[in-house]
Amino acid sequence: MVNVNKLSAEMQKELAFTKEELAELERARKMPITFDEDCPETTPERALKFRRVNPPRSVNAHGA
Repeated sequence: MVNVNKLSAEMQKELAFTKEELAELERARKMPITFDEDCPETTPERALKFRRVNPPRSVNAHGA
């Protein structure tokens, strides 16, 4: 992750979403989720079978 407070104003502006991108994200947020055979809905039983790939990090893993 990038610490935004350490970036210059120019870099912050360059990394910010445009109005068009924000509008596209808002439209996508309003769309319903469609499940199909390639992306089935996860059941509680199936969710229990998931496991973490990476172990959780401690809060101070990077000395921040």
